[in-house]
Amino acid sequence: MNPHRFTWASAYDYPFAKVVAIVTIAGLLFTKDRMPLPKTRETLLIVLLGLYFTLTTFFAFNQNAAWIQWEKVIKILVMTLATMVLINDPKKLKYLVMVIAISIGFLGIKGGIFSFVTGGGFRVYGPPGSFFADNNDMALALNMAIPMLFYLAKNEENKRLKMAFWFTFASSIVSVVFTYSRGGFLALAIVLAFLFFKSQHKTIAVIILSVVLIIGAVYIPVQWFERIDTIRSYEEDSSARGRINAWKTALNLAKDRPLIGGGFETFIRPVFRIYAPVSSNVHDVHSIYFEVLGEHGFVALGLFILLILYSLSTAQKLKKTVRNNHDFKWVEDYSSMFQMSLIAYMVGGLFLGRAYFDLYYHIVAMIVIMQVLVDKEIVQKNNIHFG
Repeated sequence: MNPHRFTWASAYDYPFAKVVAIVTIAGLLFTKDRMPLPKTRETLLIVLLGLYFTLTTFFAFNQNAAWIQWEKVIKILVMTLATMVLINDPKKLKYLVMVIAISIGFLGIKGGIFSFVTGGGFRVYGPPGSFFADNNDMALALNMAIPMLFYLAKNEENKRLKMAFWFTFASSIVSVVFTYSRGGFLALAIVLAFLFFKSQHKTIAVIILSVVLIIGAVYIPVQWFERIDTIRSYEEDSSARGRINAWKTALNLAKDRPLIGGGFETFIRPVFRIYAPVSSNVHDVHSIYFEVLGEHGFVALGLFILLILYSLSTAQKLKKTVRNNHDFKWVEDYSSMFQMSLIAYMVGGLFLGRAYFDLYYHIVAMIVIMQVLVDKEIVQKNNIHFG
């Protein structure tokens, strides 16, 4: 949410997150209300990625910037592991999901109201200095939060809170549309398609969608349609050509340095002069996959993709394990929810360089937490082990 960006004076730049992190880590050392670090394949991959990122940073082309970025990424991974240790029961996990969904959803409400008031003529951006300050990144964050808002609204018993979640869900969809992000629009379409097939009220959903499309066709400004239509003519779009050039640069760099890549923050002009097909077209890589490939090589990319696939697989196994157990209906819903958030990340990440987005790593952490909780409870009750 980056709430400090809604303040002024010294509070605007005060490192609140750092203070909270220090207090959390300090408390972690003394509290007994924690569980051991889960011994799962996802945990191992997060640790291996952190170690591998450290190795490649020693050989980075852009040394000063690389170590600054390394510090940021390692902090994210450390706090991800801390989350796995501190969130040790279903109630805490629900609160964590709610905090994440409401934090990003608040920005969705803000963006939705802004778009309505201005007639959709301006792009929706995130808080300055955050991971999702850019309109494309804002679309990614919202798309990842939308499944959480959907399942929170679906399962909430308090009527007022339920309506608040549905309003936030709808506002976040509007905000994604008016980020004018083409990748965000594609990811949104896929997320909504998944949610539609998961819905038990498909007829009502079709009616609502039809009404939204009719209103949208009248209300959405012409420039939005022109922007989205460039998806079909990407060869003529300078931004798309720049991304493709950067992707080829990352691939050429990885072929030359397959084990270490160029290190963090490697996509700079001197590197483009050596590895880019069009050396004058210096452009951010804008893809989580090519970002990891270019910065850390093929091994790191393999670890990164394995982490995504293993997390999806774990969520799917969890659903199968608890399918006939009413006490664990929440696990089935949460597993579907996290899978859709990861799919949104995978699709949106095709066109965005957000390989180190903390929300992604916390979704992985929450899947691991569910696995541990289910394993513990089912072993105790039914002597069934989830592997």
